[in-house]
This record gives sequence, C-alpha cells and structure tokens, in this order.
Amino acid sequence: MKNNENIFKELRKRKGLTQIDLAQILHVNQTTISKWEKGKTIPDILTLNELSNFFNVSIDYLLGNNPSLPKGIKIPVLGIIPAGVPIEAIENVLDYEEISPDMVRGGKEFFALKIKGDSMSPKYLEGDVVIFQKLDCAETNDDCAVYVNGYDATFKRIRKTEQGLTLQPINSNYDPLFFNPEQVENLPVRIIGKAVEIRRKI
Repeated sequence: MKNNENIFKELRKRKGLTQIDLAQILHVNQTTISKWEKGKTIPDILTLNELSNFFNVSIDYLLGNNPSLPKGIKIPVLGIIPAGVPIEAIENVLDYEEISPDMVRGGKEFFALKIKGDSMSPKYLEGDVVIFQKLDCAETNDDCAVYVNGYDATFKRIRKTEQGLTLQPINSNYDPLFFNPEQVENLPVRIIGKAVEIRRKI
C-alpha cells in the first residue's frame, strides 16, 4: 500500500498547487491538507469523492489501494474560452480527451479546443481537437490560443518582432492580425496556450 502522505502531496504538486490553493478549492483549512499529507487523518467520503473528481483518480488510488498511476488524465474539450474565466471553471465542455500522465509531470496543465472554421487549414481542419499546454508566453511560429477581443480565444500562429505581435492564419485566404506593443498591453492580447497535439476523427 502506498503511503497516503506521498499520494496527496504528489497529486497536489502535479497540479502545481500549494496547500493553501487546495484548501481554498476544497473549502477547508490548510492544516487539514497538511494532516492528509502527513498521514495523520484522511478525508471523509464526500471529500474523497471531490478529490477523486478533481485529480481524476479513483478513491482506491487516494487511499493507497492502487499504487499505479491512472492510465489517462482527462482534460476538457472546449468550444469557447471566455476571457477571465479559469479553464477549470468553464461550463461549455463539449467532451473529454485523455492525455498521458507523463505529460502533466512537473505541474504542467492542459486543455483542448475543438476547431471551428478553416483559417488554420490545411494543418488544422474544422472539427479537429487540438491539445494545448497552458502557457502565457510562446515563441515565433508556435500555434497558440490567444485572447484578443476579451471574449472567445482565437487560434493562430504567432510571430513576434520588435514592432509587435502578428497572429498569422495558415490559410492564405485569411488576413493576419497585427498588434503593436501598446495594443498588446491595452486590449490586451494574451497567449493562453500552445498547441502540442492534434486529434482527428476519420
């Protein structure tokens, strides 16, 4: 049986959370989290169920009865990403995709978007599901989900220069969007994720 201390701590760190962060999410105090991680107490059944859903592991795993990592981590497939709303709080979830537990090591977080339109074709087609790593910065030629208008995120290839930021469609039928540094700061234009994988149904 795996030590509960290691399980709770490992899962929390994999999410990139502090004890205070997790305590706020679960509406408990930090001392409670610390006791779980030290193996002094265990959560009640309702909290275990909440933790199971939050970390995408079984209750058996939380209790140390199944030491293996889950076969896959479920992430939400979103249709839109409203600005200012944390990914985990968005309600318009279209589906879920599984990613390897290895991908989330080190606290990395991911989400998925279902592509609408053909501005990024032929590489990305309408209906494709694209897996994004949550990031607030990226490099030239990275394909990113970006906030521009304060509402939905757009998906474009980014190009950075001293003059500003260009959001470049791959499809030449669409015009690029250019923003100077002042516009990037004030609109704002904000990168929220970098594309790392395409999933396409035949």
